[in-house]
This record gives sequence, structure tokens and C-alpha cells, in this order.
Amino acid sequence: MKFRQSTYWLFLLPCLLAITIVIIYPFLQGVYFSFTEYNGFQITEFVGLSNYRQLLSDQNFLNSLSFTARFSIASIVGINVMGLGLALLVTQKTSKLSTIFRTIYFMPNLIGGIILGFIWQFIYLRAFDGLAQLTGWDFFSGWLADTETGFWGLVILFVWQMSGYIMVIYISFLNNVPQELLEASTIDGANAWQRFMHVKFPLIAPAFTISLFLTLSNAFKVYDQNMALTGGGPFGSTEMVTMNIYNTAFMTRQMGYAQAKAVIFLIIVASLSVIQIYFTRKREVDM
Repeated sequence: MKFRQSTYWLFLLPCLLAITIVIIYPFLQGVYFSFTEYNGFQITEFVGLSNYRQLLSDQNFLNSLSFTARFSIASIVGINVMGLGLALLVTQKTSKLSTIFRTIYFMPNLIGGIILGFIWQFIYLRAFDGLAQLTGWDFFSGWLADTETGFWGLVILFVWQMSGYIMVIYISFLNNVPQELLEASTIDGANAWQRFMHVKFPLIAPAFTISLFLTLSNAFKVYDQNMALTGGGPFGSTEMVTMNIYNTAFMTRQMGYAQAKAVIFLIIVASLSVIQIYFTRKREVDM
């Protein structure tokens, strides 16, 4: 028994060391830096909670937090609706090309965020401008030059990227729905909508827990798409929290202040994730 325990910890030790060096130590170091005046090279002064108090009056940070929250809500709804819709579409028995469609829908998730940002920047600036000239509709003009259309441009990009990934999660749960229940509901006279709402939907509740967690955490952490598509413009109105933290750390060299922002951001995202998991898990039990 002792030999087995020693072997267990021997194999586990490299993983524990890697986690400590790569995650735990940098995190604790970052928390410490958030209480200091740190420029990336040296700590000039220990300021205590001064950095955190400064956040309350930092309008740029508060605006970026508000923008990120609105973006996350729109993206979470859009991704899960689109992902579930695609999953229902490709799991239909009548679709002979479902495997090909699954691959096509999943492909955007394989493209890096920077490349996606530049692809959609070309679409919004060149393709939409061409449509505006062709149709005469102002709707297609200056999509990235306006805060509102820039917001929806980011949402469309992120929904397009993540929907295929979330689709795969829903597919795995939809394929495990017992066919006997579906056949029984059909015999009882249930239509397609009733079968989905009263048979499929309750049985795939765990998929919603997983999908909501992934979309919530990923939506709040978007950076590369934001940087490549809008760069935070116009005038910082589409700057998300991650970009705001990056600019504070590397543009103005306020590393300690940026760490304070990062700590608060971590607490917000972690709290929302825990609350979301608690309520969706509770719903699974109720079902």
C-alpha cells in the first residue's frame, strides 16, 4: 500500500510542480503586485488598496466592463441558440450530409482569433461598403466606425466562431436521448416542437450547464478578436476589459494598477461562473 501511494505521488509530482510554477505562483505574485506601484521592472512603492480605490473612478475601465457585460450577454444567447439549432439540424435522420455539415459548422472554431478578426474586418469594411454602394442602403456603411454597429460586429464574429464548438456539445447529448421516448411521444400525438420541449430539452439540461459555462467564460475573456477587428475604437468605445487591462499594463506601464484590474476581473468572472453553474445544476436536479 505504501509503495502504491509513493508511486502515485511520484507520478503526480511533475503535474503539481507545473501547476505551481505556471499558475499558482504567477497568480499570487500578481495579487501582490496589485498592492504596489509596479512598472514591470521594479516595485517603486507599496500603495495598499490605492489601486483598487482608483478603479471606482476609472471611467474607461467601468465603460469597458459595461461593454464586456453587454457583449457577453448577447454572445451567450446567440451562441447557444445557434449551437442548439445547428445540433438539431445535423442530428436529423433525414440529413445524409450531416457529417459534412458538422465539419463545415465547426471549422470557424479552428481559425485563430486574430485571423478571424482580420477576415471579418475585410467583410465589414470592403464587402459591406460594396453592398452599400450597390444598394444605396446606409445600413452597410461604416460598421466599424460606429459604437453600436461595432458592438454587433464583435458579437456576430464571436457567435460565428463559437457556435460550431457548442454545437458539438449539444450533439453529444442529443444522440443520447432514448429513441423509445421520442417514438412514444410521437405515438401519443406530440409534434416536433412538443417533442423538443417536453422530451429532448429536459434530457439535455446538462449540456446547457456546460455550454453556458464555456460561453460565459470565453465571452468575458475575448481579446484577440477585439484587437484585430476594432482595436477598441472608435475612441475606446468598443474596448473590452481584457484590452483595457493590456493597455494599462503595456501602454502606460502601470503594471500594478493593471494587476488590480485583473484581480477584480477574475473575481467577477469566477463569481458569475459559480452562480451560473449552481443554478443550472439545480435545474438539472429539478428536471
